[in-house]
Amino acid sequence: MVVRKDDLHNLIERLPEPEQKTAFDFLQYLVERSYNKPLSWDEIDRLKPDDGSLSEEELRQLNSDAGYVSGEATKREFGLYVDLP
Repeated sequence: MVVRKDDLHNLIERLPEPEQKTAFDFLQYLVERSYNKPLSWDEIDRLKPDDGSLSEEELRQLNSDAGYVSGEATKREFGLYVDLP
């Protein structure tokens, strides 16, 4: 489907300003994605493993409980009826 640029411009013009920023960000993402296609799973599987050691900061973050949310808390917050880890 071919979309006229004028139609895109008109749609964006009709949006309130905060939504115009969102539309701009999304269009920018689409342009970036079209030039930098994400890797396929096969390409990811062929990548060399990252065997580097974690930095002290990465280890601290990994061992911290900050930002951790249990499956039970998530179930309560979103009203889910499935078992989560």
